[in-house]
Amino acid sequence: MLSLSRWKIVLVTLSVIFGIVFTLPNLLPQKTLDALPGWVPKQKLNLGLDLQGGSYLLYEVDTAQLRKERLDNLVEDARNTLRTAGIDFNGLAQTNGVVGVRIDDAAKVNAAVAELRKLGNPLATGVGTDVNVATRADQRIELTLSAEAARADASKAVDQSIETIRRRIDSLGTKEPTITRQGADRIVIQAAGESDPERLKAVIGKTAKLTFQMVDETVTQEEMASGRMPPGTVLVPGDSYQPFYALKKRAVVSGEELVDAQQAFDGQSGRPVVSFRFNGSGAKKFGDATARNIGKRFAIVLDNKVISAPTIQTPILGGSGQITGNFTVESASELSLLLRSGALPAQLNIEEQRTVGAELGADAVKAGAISLAIGAAAMFVFIILAYGLFGVFAAMALVANVLLIVGIMSFSQATLTFPGIAGLILTLAVAVDANVLIYERMRDEAAAGRSPMSAADTGYKLALVSILDANITSLISAGIMFSFGSGPVKGFAWTLAIGVFTSLFTAIIITQVLIGWWFKATKPKKLPIA
Repeated sequence: MLSLSRWKIVLVTLSVIFGIVFTLPNLLPQKTLDALPGWVPKQKLNLGLDLQGGSYLLYEVDTAQLRKERLDNLVEDARNTLRTAGIDFNGLAQTNGVVGVRIDDAAKVNAAVAELRKLGNPLATGVGTDVNVATRADQRIELTLSAEAARADASKAVDQSIETIRRRIDSLGTKEPTITRQGADRIVIQAAGESDPERLKAVIGKTAKLTFQMVDETVTQEEMASGRMPPGTVLVPGDSYQPFYALKKRAVVSGEELVDAQQAFDGQSGRPVVSFRFNGSGAKKFGDATARNIGKRFAIVLDNKVISAPTIQTPILGGSGQITGNFTVESASELSLLLRSGALPAQLNIEEQRTVGAELGADAVKAGAISLAIGAAAMFVFIILAYGLFGVFAAMALVANVLLIVGIMSFSQATLTFPGIAGLILTLAVAVDANVLIYERMRDEAAAGRSPMSAADTGYKLALVSILDANITSLISAGIMFSFGSGPVKGFAWTLAIGVFTSLFTAIIITQVLIGWWFKATKPKKLPIA
């Protein structure tokens, strides 16, 4: 086991070079790094929020609003379904989470139930649908969303919100934001280096839900003033030209079918506009709707507010168009960013907001560096005093271990947090523990009368089982913390997991090569630790 195999020497040499090359950028000034050739690695450790400072935001997804919107859509779906089937009805409305409707002809109740059940989609469990349909007295039918569907909708909304938020923050240029789920409906956002949380909130919090809806020209100004809308029509706040618009509830096409949005300038007026482009299905819907409604107005609605309501002059068949309004270049760019990143499925409510100053982060880095230096120095002193020359070899392996951990984290652009520094210190302690197990086993074998080479070789073989057992246990713990923890806990777990692998490598392979080289050079008659 102590043989100086060529593959071991090559592996140790390459690993040490890797550690030095990828750790060095963290020690060099930025000007020096910029002056180096382009092929030289320049990745630095990403410091977490607690080390670098930045913004912390906690949002809650408004699942109640999401459920209400789903029920409102169910009302419109039920209306269209019954009308298409030729079934007369009245009293269709949503009250306290229940969509109720009364069928005029008692003979058609069963047919209505059969049609309305088609509105449901199969659940993921494969049993039942997401819409429950039940008959009541007086020819009434009630539709409700199943509890499983409500939970699935909420979970999906949180997942979609996380991805949308990530795209929006990435578009701002904020580096490596940490965006995680907390509980069932909360999202934690940690943006290291972003000292202005208001800038993040301005982009993150906007739902950016875009729809194209036809204007209901039959509704008079008096009806809009009184708020009495016909079925299937909704009153929406307007723009500077008109305070309110009566719009058809059912959208012609939605922002979900946008594939691109960019800030541009109008060819005639030169004013800032937002140009957009639909995917294939969106382009077809938009083209068909504009061809059927020439001379009528359609409204461009953003977050339940009309931002433009132009009259359709000719069919728009190309799948692209412009959103005009009182835009500045900045507001048009922001809107195009929001549309490109996609709409949030539900409103986000801010629950907590914190700003961590860079000074606090610098203090944490300093404290972490001091604690790491003290811990490493104490371990070096102990291992050298206890094992002499072999202790020096173990100390050299520890240095290589630190280089490898920092190098791997820099190469993978992992984020180092203050608890991560604690994980690094713990990793060094575990690595020393592995060397202690090996050296003590060597002593036992030497005391039992084995030759120095045999005692050293047997020490490595017999101690390996205990070392693997301890490190696998640590790896399992790190995996559990990484899977179920968040923020600082994940930072600790990630550093610990990297350290487990590097510790095994340095404590076993590197010290083997060093001790094997020493045996070959000196051919000792006695172990220095015997």
